[in-house]
Amino acid sequence: MDSSANTAIPRSAPAAFGGGALIGALGGLIGLGGAEFRLPLLIGLFNFAALEAVILNKAMSLVVVATALPFRAGTVPFSAIAENWPIVVNLLAGSLVGAWFGAGWATRLKSETLYKVIAALLAAIAVVLVLGHDAVAGQPLLTGSAQLVTGVIAGFIIGVVASLLGVAGGELLIPTLVLLFGADIKLAGSLSLAVSLPTMLVGFTRYSRDQSFSVLGRNKSLLLVMAAGSIVGTFIGGLLLGIVPNALLLPALAVILLISAVKVWRHASPASSATLRSSK
Repeated sequence: MDSSANTAIPRSAPAAFGGGALIGALGGLIGLGGAEFRLPLLIGLFNFAALEAVILNKAMSLVVVATALPFRAGTVPFSAIAENWPIVVNLLAGSLVGAWFGAGWATRLKSETLYKVIAALLAAIAVVLVLGHDAVAGQPLLTGSAQLVTGVIAGFIIGVVASLLGVAGGELLIPTLVLLFGADIKLAGSLSLAVSLPTMLVGFTRYSRDQSFSVLGRNKSLLLVMAAGSIVGTFIGGLLLGIVPNALLLPALAVILLISAVKVWRHASPASSATLRSSK
C-alpha cells in the first residue's frame, strides 16, 4: 500500500505519548484496551487508512491489556481471577474463533466499508455502555447449560467485534460478565482483560498474514512512543481504580464514543476511499 498519505501529516511524539497515556489510563481504570478511543485518533489525527489503523490499534491494545492486569492487581488480585477460570474459558471458547474470522473479514473489506463498520460498532458499544453502566453484581441471568451456550455465542460475537475494530472487547465483555455471570463490576474488568489478551493475540496472528501488517515496521517510532505513554497511563488508571465512580465515568465515555463514531463515519467519504484503500 502507498503510505504517502500517512507521511503527509507529522506524527508528533507528544501527541502520541499523551494520547497513549490518556487512553491507557481509561483502559487501566475500567478494564478496557482503550482502542475505541485510539482508533479515531489513528484515523483522524495520524491519517492512517482503516485497516492499517486497526492493526496499529491492535498492537497498542495488547500493550494496554498486558499491563493493566498487573496494575489492577492491588484491587483485584490474580487469585480472584484464577477462582473464576471457568467463566474465562467459557467466553474464550467463542471469542478465539470469532477473533480469527473477524480479522479475516476485515482484511477483505474496502476502506470505505470498513470505516462505516467501525463507526457503527463504536455507536453500538456506546449504547451498551449507557444501558449497562449502572449494572451491579447479583444473580446470573442464566445458569447451567443455557449459560454455557450463551457464553460461547457471546464470546464469538465479541471476538468478531474485537478483531474488526482492533479492540480488546472489554466494553462488551464487562456487561456480559456482570449480567450473564453476575460478576462484580471491578472483578468483571479484570476478567475481561484475561479473556481479551488471548483473543487479541489470535486476531493479531491472523492480521500478520495480510500485507498491511507491514504498517507496524514502518511506524516503529510512533508505536514505541505511544506504547510508553500507554504503560504510564495504565499504571495511573490502576491507581485510580475504586476512586472514580463508574456511574459517572461510563456515560461520559459513551458520549466520546458517539462523537468518535460520527468522525469515523464522515471519514468514509468518496475522496477518502479513493486515496485510502485497504489491501486485500
